[in-house]
Amino acid sequence: MNEFRMQPDNGLEFGVYTLGDHLVDPTTGKRISAQQRLQEIVELAKLSDEAGLDFFSVGESHQQGFVTQAHTVVLSHIAAVTSKIKLGSSSTIISTLDPVRVYEDFATLDLLSNHRTEIIAGRASRIGLFELLGYDISDYEALFEEKFELLLKINQEERVNWSGEFRAPLTDAEVLPRAVLPIWRAVGGTSTSAIKAGRQGVPMQLATLGGAVSTFKHVIERYRNSLEEVGLDPLAYPVGTAGFFHVAETTQQAQQEMYPYINEGMKVTNGQGFPKQAFAQGKNKDNVMNIGSVDEVVEKILYQHDAFKHQRYLGQMDFGGVSFKQLMRTIDLIGEHVLPKIRQYTKK
Repeated sequence: MNEFRMQPDNGLEFGVYTLGDHLVDPTTGKRISAQQRLQEIVELAKLSDEAGLDFFSVGESHQQGFVTQAHTVVLSHIAAVTSKIKLGSSSTIISTLDPVRVYEDFATLDLLSNHRTEIIAGRASRIGLFELLGYDISDYEALFEEKFELLLKINQEERVNWSGEFRAPLTDAEVLPRAVLPIWRAVGGTSTSAIKAGRQGVPMQLATLGGAVSTFKHVIERYRNSLEEVGLDPLAYPVGTAGFFHVAETTQQAQQEMYPYINEGMKVTNGQGFPKQAFAQGKNKDNVMNIGSVDEVVEKILYQHDAFKHQRYLGQMDFGGVSFKQLMRTIDLIGEHVLPKIRQYTKK
């Protein structure tokens, strides 16, 4: 797993991710400025670095309610003010981007950050960017598969010869600067996409917003089986999971604090809220949503690790207009209580 820059000595890697959403705080009815939101994302990354977290990632979205459309620019600024934490995208929508330009941007960022950069490439759960950037939504699947394959090829080969349907061909093309980047495939929870990740021989980042651990365990098993089917060692290809995260004094307090943000945020960005009954089920041990007291969340993450045997967990804790004061408190709790316990029990 060294080629993917994992840290097995530290056990399960723990990080946070942001989609860069810029929404009204449902508890105050107010929304901070875009400038303040961007500055707070950078500050959150600095605090994560100082608290000893392993990974910080920034998502890309191109519609109202978000501020990280230029997510590589945000990551570049974060790289300049952090020193240890690994940085990545969550995710880079490769379907509507030029893989040559994506590689150039991230390779440059990797060199500037002293080799702390990774790409998590995905398709898009919000599809407004297809029209905005001039792509046909009917090509949704084909665009991703072709461009993701080209991105992998550029990363692996110093001279690229390639032709496809959606981009001009490349003939003996040298894409610079060079850096060997860890490139993950973002998977939204379907076995089909997980199987494709395995057949491509790339690490998988799996979204786990809610539901039974057993459901996602099945997806991960399909991924590892597909690796074996093409002659690859599943132990050499890491799996990451990502989902909602929040800790408080009690699980009841944590759920009460977080539900308004997640529910309203889902309404604005996805068109429908998070059903209250389904959210309440998130407190169950076999549910992947990690919202509760410190001890209960640690127990859940360790339970998931036992089931998934995964190498990285990313928590989304700033969704829906959560105040920066609350985020600072959460980072403190992660650094002081969550990380030590997770590392104690997962360190090899």
